[in-house]
Amino acid sequence: MKKIILALLVLAVVSMSFISCSKAGGSKVLNKDKPLVFFNRQPSDPTTGTIDTAAVNWNAKTYYVGFDAAGGGAVQGKLITDFLASADPAKIDRNGDGTIGYVLCIGDVGHNDSKARTEGVRKALGTWAGSTDPTVKQEGSVTVGGKKFKVVELEAKAMTGTDGSTWNANAATEAMGGWATKFDKAIDLVLSNNDGMAMGCLQASNYPAGVPIFGYDANADAVEAIGAGKLFGTVSQNVDAQAAGTLQVIRNLLDGLTGADVYTKGFSAPDQYGNKITPEVQYKADQRGLFALNGPVDPSNWKSYTEGNRDAGIKQTNAEKKKVLLTIYNSADNFLSSSYLPALKYYAPLMGIDLTVVQGDGQSEASCLDKFTNLGNFDAYAINMVKTNSAADYTDKLKY
Repeated sequence: MKKIILALLVLAVVSMSFISCSKAGGSKVLNKDKPLVFFNRQPSDPTTGTIDTAAVNWNAKTYYVGFDAAGGGAVQGKLITDFLASADPAKIDRNGDGTIGYVLCIGDVGHNDSKARTEGVRKALGTWAGSTDPTVKQEGSVTVGGKKFKVVELEAKAMTGTDGSTWNANAATEAMGGWATKFDKAIDLVLSNNDGMAMGCLQASNYPAGVPIFGYDANADAVEAIGAGKLFGTVSQNVDAQAAGTLQVIRNLLDGLTGADVYTKGFSAPDQYGNKITPEVQYKADQRGLFALNGPVDPSNWKSYTEGNRDAGIKQTNAEKKKVLLTIYNSADNFLSSSYLPALKYYAPLMGIDLTVVQGDGQSEASCLDKFTNLGNFDAYAINMVKTNSAADYTDKLKY
């Protein structure tokens, strides 16, 4: 009898253990079903700019968070023409030939953001000829201090480093040195797709003193350079809204939100913790993307963009802590390293997100992919790719 009772007890324990394990196994979320957010570098064809719809529809919890690239290009163009409209023609046209000549630093000919900025400034100055190719442009015109001037793009160049990295500040320094020698006083403006390259131009030993230069990103050093009178303007792509937005989408998905709640809670309406990102962020359903708006930064408002001004709408929460693996395509990228990453590190703890950040070298996708490992240890993923058409390389690793 005792043996029978003992056998029944053992059977009961085994059965309970089996049920317990079954429940635990059933609650485990597979990597392919976890939240995935692409940020800053939108999955797209580097030649045509066509959105990679397969990537942004990887699963029901996949989104993109960035900024309004096309709108940003237009903002930069208007920033430049507004400056010229009130400038002294005699000071702008350095050689008095009646022509405004400019040089253009292009970040990456295959990057949608770079294309939008090149298009934006060319359209504003009338040099747009239907292409973002560095060699395709036309003669334009612009008003300087009430007087009409012809505009010529003297040269545009993609700033690629010796290591193959794009948006390269050192390449911009070298290019600017060559331009200053080649074109001399024919250079009346220096335009750049980002602040890193603009600041690189200013490092050229023969940079023509006083020539107006414009960047993009509102990096801390660039904003300070505006205050010091070295840089004439930049464009803020609302880095805090982007960084907080990336984390907010992940937080919403981890909390089980679905449908419109994913891109409205914490954005256009407070989330369950009472947080709401202050700047406007727009959702575009066809791209499954949230986009922060851009704003001009110049000598009249630069102080409001100085480092350390964080969004007061995001406060500490009691959210359950979750682990997120985040990749950054290039550890040397000026905008991501000096602006975006610090913002991520500020907001993540407030939202209960434990970030693990891995960074690449800006040229080889493997430099990120090789660190995109131990995926089962994380609750969600945020991806910033080296090449915008590499999304499948990451999702392939999340299939299981």
